[in-house]
Amino acid sequence: MPRCLALLCLLTAPTLAAASEVTAVVTPDAIEFRSGPTVVARYVTDRKYSKPFLYPLHAPGGVPVTRGWPVETGLPGEVTRDHVHQKSVWFCHGDVIPEGLRLKTGSANRADQGVDFWSESRDKSGKPLHGRMTVVKVAEPKATAGAVSVETHNEWFTADDEKILEEVRVLTFRELPQGRLFVFDITLKATVLPITFGDTKEGSFGVRVHDALRPSEKDGATVTTAEGQTVTPPARDNLPIWGRPSAWIDYSGRVNGREVGLAVFDGPDNPKANWHVRAYGLNAANPFGRDRSGFPAAKGQTELVRIDKGGQLKLRYGVYAHSGDVKTGKVAEAYEAFKK
Repeated sequence: MPRCLALLCLLTAPTLAAASEVTAVVTPDAIEFRSGPTVVARYVTDRKYSKPFLYPLHAPGGVPVTRGWPVETGLPGEVTRDHVHQKSVWFCHGDVIPEGLRLKTGSANRADQGVDFWSESRDKSGKPLHGRMTVVKVAEPKATAGAVSVETHNEWFTADDEKILEEVRVLTFRELPQGRLFVFDITLKATVLPITFGDTKEGSFGVRVHDALRPSEKDGATVTTAEGQTVTPPARDNLPIWGRPSAWIDYSGRVNGREVGLAVFDGPDNPKANWHVRAYGLNAANPFGRDRSGFPAAKGQTELVRIDKGGQLKLRYGVYAHSGDVKTGKVAEAYEAFKK
């Protein structure tokens, strides 16, 4: 081997090895997930927000796939200023009913019976009409083969600061051949009182895609379900796949001239989700909506998901930021990896 080529191999080999290593770093207000030296996502735990969320989130090549507003403003290519509560990637629900507790402050949505953790509505005086989810503990990151996990503990409070629910949430990050996979393992614990999840479309594991990926735009994303049904831009709300089940839904298009996509995966052992998926850029798996939600697939269903006091509910979701479209980005293959 020529000396210069041998030297090049020696110089580049450590860099290539480092690039494949995934790590997590805990800071006072976030968890940074890194691939080699590059921060590919941050899980924001700052208590100034009403709930934790994953932002930013980058596909390979450093391409952002979720909207920056309202966390960041004035970003190139961003024009929307709607739905302030839709911060990149999050989990919650719009009507969480603490059985036996008389709520002092009701939801802005008068049809709700419980606490709204979805929106961030306020009354005329500025008082919040929504609940908040506080991160109270972040454990040390744990490395496994090709992945890194961080366990967090959350407490859910009413608008009047009464705790009603506890949660353990484990985030796991791994690199796949065509993208970055984040898995959310969620355990909801009814340690205070029984909990019922109300019948509303406003839930639950959601992403707000980058403005360039909005299917409402003529050059926006193509939306694809696990069954192969597609919605091509320009599209209008609600999408024809709205309120129906699927194992996953993907948005693929171009951001900053690069072909990328963002998929959400519904865990096979979850209560089956119907999708709150809209052309303005929302993609959310909702396992709690029933007849009143308006979901076509839930018509006539009235039995709500409930946790007895002392019981728990386990949920699993994934978000996959990939290069290419739904096929070249290997979304179906990533879902199979997510299920393992």
